[in-house]
Amino acid sequence: MFGSSGVHAVQTVFLLLLLMVAIFALVARRLKISYPIVLVVAGLIISFVPHIPRIPLSPDLVFLIFLPPLLYSSAWTMSWREFRHNLLTITMLAVGLVAFTVWGVAEFADRFITLLDWKSGFVLGAVVSTTDAIAATSIARTLGLPRRIVDILEGESLLNDATGLLALEFGLQMVVRGETPTAGAAVLRLLYLVFAGIGIGLLIGLVVGWWERFIDDGPIEIVVSLIVPYVAYLAGEGVHASGVLAVVACGLYLSRKSATYLTPAARIQIYGVWDALTFMMNGIVFVLIGLQLPYVLGGIRELSRLTLFEYGAGFSLILIALRMLWVFPVAQLIFWIRKRFGRNEERPGARGMFVIGWTGMRGVIALAAAISLPETLANGAPFGARNLIVFLTFSVILVTLVVQGLTLPPLIRALGLSGASGMGTEELEARRIMLEEALVHLEAGRIADGESFAHVYEDLTHRYRHRLAAVGGEVEDEHDHSPETYQRLREIARSAVQAERRAMIRLRNEGRMSDDAMRTMERELDLAESRYQAIRLD
Repeated sequence: MFGSSGVHAVQTVFLLLLLMVAIFALVARRLKISYPIVLVVAGLIISFVPHIPRIPLSPDLVFLIFLPPLLYSSAWTMSWREFRHNLLTITMLAVGLVAFTVWGVAEFADRFITLLDWKSGFVLGAVVSTTDAIAATSIARTLGLPRRIVDILEGESLLNDATGLLALEFGLQMVVRGETPTAGAAVLRLLYLVFAGIGIGLLIGLVVGWWERFIDDGPIEIVVSLIVPYVAYLAGEGVHASGVLAVVACGLYLSRKSATYLTPAARIQIYGVWDALTFMMNGIVFVLIGLQLPYVLGGIRELSRLTLFEYGAGFSLILIALRMLWVFPVAQLIFWIRKRFGRNEERPGARGMFVIGWTGMRGVIALAAAISLPETLANGAPFGARNLIVFLTFSVILVTLVVQGLTLPPLIRALGLSGASGMGTEELEARRIMLEEALVHLEAGRIADGESFAHVYEDLTHRYRHRLAAVGGEVEDEHDHSPETYQRLREIARSAVQAERRAMIRLRNEGRMSDDAMRTMERELDLAESRYQAIRLD
């Protein structure tokens, strides 16, 4: 149990972090800069202020508290259709690029970094192989970057955490215990990590989806949604599989099924809570990264500041170059593979590939992995390379987040990839079909009810026809009917909205509409149905 002074200290630190997130996120919005960049720089500057409480970054805090909900939130908003379509590209980045990065960093460290050998370079490569797409995708969405590029970046960041941590497991096995895993053992471990993690995530998703059928209360739904990612992560880690993949699989599955088991009111409440939660957690994480500089520098005394700067800058450039070297040839390979299997797609453009290569930003997972490295080896000898690995990881995070993050908006504009906005052809077609099916439903209801409520049907039909003509207008409520007619109006209007919802889910399931477009329209239907539920007749 914490004493009163301990609780007071924790409260003070937490409130200080929240205050920093709120203030500097507002500054980022005013400056029109991605908020992760501003928060990292703010934390870095504040770390030099005297008498500021020192807040060390605990790996357990990152992996057990922050990581599960942030992964779950990202998986929830991922479009399954686009994820499946880009799976080969995502796999080549999340698996192939991780392996290439680990090998490339190990070779570079062995030759050019005095205090590191090949094995410790392997550990360093594993630590920095995971990307953090929060900053990149927040910029990409703001500037209207082509959706496929955003989907690839998000998918990569969801999966490469698992492969990067597996590489780190192999690296520590070589460095700490002096054991070199065989290729067969590595492949078997990877297969178990992937399939067991995904299996556990899907199993938990099935159980939660079944249980959700008996829940019809917003606050309870919110509590369940907060518990699920932690259960999935701990279950995956508990059987020594990938907790990361368990959370991702669970999030993708439940997001897919949520259109059928969540009520409109519960969905609106859940999305509001999760938007605030993920923003707060992401903000705290990026501030904490900046605040770690005193700890990072404090562990290194054998090298001068100039030498450290040269190591940090040079290593960051090497890491960026490795990603670029991988992205371009692999994009051509993927195009060739798809063409061989009859997939008629355009050849990947150099501009899009360059943006994907430039957005390999590192974040808190890399830093937490570096800090989690043991200080001593299995034989009791100190792990001399640990402090330098932590420093180089911190340097890479600063360079990729700040330098690449700040240059990404002008780069996207210069390459002519910005400006995509508004509804695409696919979404317009989906809206048209949904409205047409709602009109068919209303016509069938009018015939079944006869002339008793003909004017109600005419009223709603008139509104839907206006919306169909405009492909997206809001339903206006009128209040000049008798209570009985008003009650029937509400029932008919809700049934029409539900007809739209059924059409929407069918189009999504048939692959004719992306999950992103569906979520946009789903929110509109939720708000419309909630308005009809909220009508009072007394």
